Amino acid sequence: MQKQCPCGAEMIIKLRTVIYSGKVEIDNVPIYSCSSCNRSEVFPEVKPDLTGLIDQLGAKPDKQNLLFNEWNEWADLLVEVCLKKKQTDTRIVEQLIAERIDKLLDLYLVVMQQNDEDWMNEIRKRLTQLSRRPMHT
Repeated sequence: MQKQCPCGAEMIIKLRTVIYSGKVEIDNVPIYSCSSCNRSEVFPEVKPDLTGLIDQLGAKPDKQNLLFNEWNEWADLLVEVCLKKKQTDTRIVEQLIAERIDKLLDLYLVVMQQNDEDWMNEIRKRLTQLSRRPMHT
C-alpha cells in the first residue's frame, strides 16, 4: 500500500512505534514513510482511533507499552498481512478485510441473541473502523 509523497516519491506503509509523552510506546501503528525526504504520516484510516487512544491516556500517562492493533481493526489486519508476507500486498489486505467483516458479522449475530449491548457496540466500532477504506491502496 503506497501513496504519493509531496516530494514526488512513493510513501510506503510500515508498522511503527509511536511514543507519546516520552512514557507510552504504542506499537504497530500504520505509518506512511518516504525514504527520499523522511516524511512520515499516520495512515488516515487509523488516525481517529490513535488520537482517541492518546486522549484516553491523558496528559500525564503512566509508563506503558500498548499494541495499537488491539485497538484498531486496520492495524490488526496489517499486522496479520505482515505475518503472512513481508509487505502489505493489496490483494491480501482486501481478502483479510472481507474475512474479518464476515467474522465480525457472525459474531454480531451471536451477541445480538445474548442482548449484550456493550459487546454489540464494540463490534459496531470495529466494523466502522473497517468501513474507513483507503482511497489508494
